[in-house]
Amino acid sequence: MKPTVAVFIHNPQCETECALGMVEGLVNDFNIRTFGIDELNIEFLKTVDAVAFPGGMGNADDFYDIFTEDHIDAIHTFIGVYNGKYLGICMGAYWAGIDYFDVAVDLTIGQYIERPTSDIDYEGPTVANVIWNGSSETMYFYDGCAIIGDDNMDIVAKYANGDAMAIIQGNIGIIGCHPEAQQWWYDGIEDNYKHNYYRYHHKELMADLVKELLDNE
Repeated sequence: MKPTVAVFIHNPQCETECALGMVEGLVNDFNIRTFGIDELNIEFLKTVDAVAFPGGMGNADDFYDIFTEDHIDAIHTFIGVYNGKYLGICMGAYWAGIDYFDVAVDLTIGQYIERPTSDIDYEGPTVANVIWNGSSETMYFYDGCAIIGDDNMDIVAKYANGDAMAIIQGNIGIIGCHPEAQQWWYDGIEDNYKHNYYRYHHKELMADLVKELLDNE
């Protein structure tokens, strides 16, 4: 029986297009449910194996305009009591941090473009050169996070400067780039017409990370 992944939608911070990209990449391996803020409670979460928070527009601090302490408690109970898994991409990755859902332990999750050795200083849509499980990839990037910690995470992918881009830590999976990106997203990147950066297998990399996350006990 396939595990069930619930994908959160709340426009614009966790927008539908990001959620649909995640669904497309995960649907072959998992049962997928989408849900909104009214269903973010432990009764709903107990019916799924993983909850996924996609990216979108806005500031990470929009969190407190969306979620209440009850929502935060539901996520903590899901992970801590029911061994549920949390996947965050871009905005959802930032929200795993200490100032938000606070589910990542002793990790600093901050803007990659603000890192002193970052090779990207542009807040808009672009691509990042990353190493994902040993393979070089050029992946859609929109002001995503770098994940900084002291050997308390399994690093799946790194940025060009060596910062972690995708990690698993216990029941938590975090991805700074957008492996779920649809082909048309790349149209906004200035030199995409020269390179055609889109690669469908990025969605497969995302699915592999979720499989590994769900295998964690």
